[in-house]
Amino acid sequence: MQLISSRAHPFFKQLVKLEKSTKQRKTTGITLLDGIHLIQAYHSEFGAPQNLIIKESSYQCTEIQQLLQQINKPSAIKVVIFSDALFTQLSPVKTPTGIMALIAIPEAATKRSIQQQDFCVLLETVQDPGNLGSILRSAAAAGVSDIYLSPGCTDAWSPKTLRAAMGAHFLLTIHQQSDLTEKIQQFHGSVIATSLHATKNLYQIPLTGPVAFVFGNEGNGLSDKLLQIIKQQIIIPMPGKTESLNIATAVAICLFERVRQTLNKP
Repeated sequence: MQLISSRAHPFFKQLVKLEKSTKQRKTTGITLLDGIHLIQAYHSEFGAPQNLIIKESSYQCTEIQQLLQQINKPSAIKVVIFSDALFTQLSPVKTPTGIMALIAIPEAATKRSIQQQDFCVLLETVQDPGNLGSILRSAAAAGVSDIYLSPGCTDAWSPKTLRAAMGAHFLLTIHQQSDLTEKIQQFHGSVIATSLHATKNLYQIPLTGPVAFVFGNEGNGLSDKLLQIIKQQIIIPMPGKTESLNIATAVAICLFERVRQTLNKP
């Protein structure tokens, strides 16, 4: 194992760029996972990460040693030890667990097309990493198969989005830079958009067949371009005095209404 304590070390510089730069993550096809839970979630679906980066004072931690044993032949994985000062500078969390992993971003291109899917979510210019992460987490829990992100969405593989999703990335197929107009036209089931101007509410429409939900930007909602081609538009009833819901909350309500209807289907 290698101990790195200098900020000038090339590997440390590489990781700093990955943590901060969407362009760097897209160019290299790799990203950083922070914490035992995310590393375990990745390992259960895709196997061993490329590298493990461990905080010097945390190396003998019981949980980290158990993780090293769990992910099968740790000697085959390159393990790098960072000094506490370097690790704290690199980790994006206030109280890091003491371990990070370098992983290849899972490839979505080889997965099945939208014509073959029964339950998916399309997102237009969602810009907050926390919101996107929460949406991914709800989608994975509700049984969604694929997520389509338009150009202008925040990076799905940023450290902030990964933390908010709590491992959901590895249970979904995530398509970035998607042409949502094309996907809407290709989908074989009901395409449903949320709109504050809709006349029907969520609980008045059947959701037991193939469904694609479409949600828009946190502040502006869906663009007119997409609204013009989506025939089914619904509103979530809000008997209280608030004017709107956080997008992650709205997505969760819609997805789990579909789950409810499917479970109650005769």
